[in-house]
Amino acid sequence: MSQYVAAIDQGTTSTRCMVFDHDGRVVSADQREHRQHYPRAGWVEHDPLELWANTCEVAAGALAKADLTAGDIVAVGIANQRETAVVWDRLSGEPVYNAIVWQDTRTAELCTDLGGSTGASRYQHRTGLPLSTYFSGPKIRWILDQVDGARQRARNGELCFGTIDTWLLRNLSGGRSGGLHLTDATNASRTLLMNLDTLRWDEGIAEEMGVPVSMLPQIRSSSEIYGTVREPAVLTGVPIAGILGDQQAATFGQACLSVGEAKNTYGTGNFMLLNTGTELMRSRNGLLTTVCYKIGPQDPVYALEGSIAVTGSLVQWLRDNLGMISSAAEIEQLAATVADNGGAYFVPAFSGLFAPHWRSDARGVIVGLTRYVNRGHLARAALEATAFQSREVLDAMNADSGATLTLLKVDGGMVGNELLMQFQADILGVPVIRPVISETTALGAAYAAGLAVGFWQGASEIRANWAADRQWDPTMDLQQREKLYRQWRKAVNRTLDWEDG
Repeated sequence: MSQYVAAIDQGTTSTRCMVFDHDGRVVSADQREHRQHYPRAGWVEHDPLELWANTCEVAAGALAKADLTAGDIVAVGIANQRETAVVWDRLSGEPVYNAIVWQDTRTAELCTDLGGSTGASRYQHRTGLPLSTYFSGPKIRWILDQVDGARQRARNGELCFGTIDTWLLRNLSGGRSGGLHLTDATNASRTLLMNLDTLRWDEGIAEEMGVPVSMLPQIRSSSEIYGTVREPAVLTGVPIAGILGDQQAATFGQACLSVGEAKNTYGTGNFMLLNTGTELMRSRNGLLTTVCYKIGPQDPVYALEGSIAVTGSLVQWLRDNLGMISSAAEIEQLAATVADNGGAYFVPAFSGLFAPHWRSDARGVIVGLTRYVNRGHLARAALEATAFQSREVLDAMNADSGATLTLLKVDGGMVGNELLMQFQADILGVPVIRPVISETTALGAAYAAGLAVGFWQGASEIRANWAADRQWDPTMDLQQREKLYRQWRKAVNRTLDWEDG
């Protein structure tokens, strides 16, 4: 009988379940989008119950499409949108508020207050992260401050917090009937509450942030058997054996398992991670220090990360808010109607600027407009914004690591856009390589789960499964590359100091 590993990939815009064979090939997949809630400008929320319902649906759908049962699945792994915060009643499992999404900026004033005279770097040495609206801790504080009775219930031990992995694990493992309250080190490292050296919750930071430690899940490794799926979920009896934040999962799925290997994921936002091994490298150039993965009892592996808030979601904005295109795929066709951006630059600072700037006061701009600029130029400028932002992160990564990255592995939904990939290679000046399986997030979660149950034996098997599908080599001359990049940097400066306070 054939055996497979399943992965649940709960992302910012959709949830999918994918089933993989031993060679890392996709056997089956199912996907559901979920609603985005925007109650106010800068606020982004998801309904946790909808996320859980969609998880059940896609798991059933993936098995049904390949005529599989739970008995064919040896393990299931979870990859998840990171930082998004859920708070629920410990007994009933009812969320006290919607999930506050990583893109949400409502905690900007709170982050400024928490920074005090030290500023955004107050907790960075311990956590690897600047104080930012991006991370979970301030979101928890907001819920406790703003939801009636929540703070007292938290003090009484009645509430639980979790990132989305924890929320799904709780429900998969029994919910009200003994559901687990756990997370892994990669997700914990995105809360602003975990000490990177000890991989434990920092009680001092939690107290200063106003978050009771009793709310927080136990921190475990990224690859171990946490428990089993319990009824009525379709995967009943299957070991839950891997958890990775989505970007760490993509790094694992890309087989970036050696020091100095890096990948860039092109999704709602962009996320470039550089494996730094067991060395905890603290950035001096606006990057994050984060846990890359921790396999069972082995030492944690760390990474430098450049997080970009808006890339693929800019294309969605052009489709949904402006009606410039009717589908995301049309952006490449429209951009290809012109030879360049016509002098227009689009900086999508919808949630401020993340790495390497960390400026919550920034807002989006389109600059360089003339009567010559048309829809094609704006479409091209939107795609180029993704590549320019990735260049900023790569430059910071090279400066921090003291080495020059000679190639970049890429994955995610946007890597099917060949115009973008060629421009990315041109503006970076290094080859860009897309793997055969571009949806590496789910694959990484599957690898973590499969390793825990012995389905895969180690890194050598994971590396052997990786294969290149397409490579783009730079064709732009150095003078033109640097001219375009200088103009981009000027455009970025125009976004700053827009929001008061």
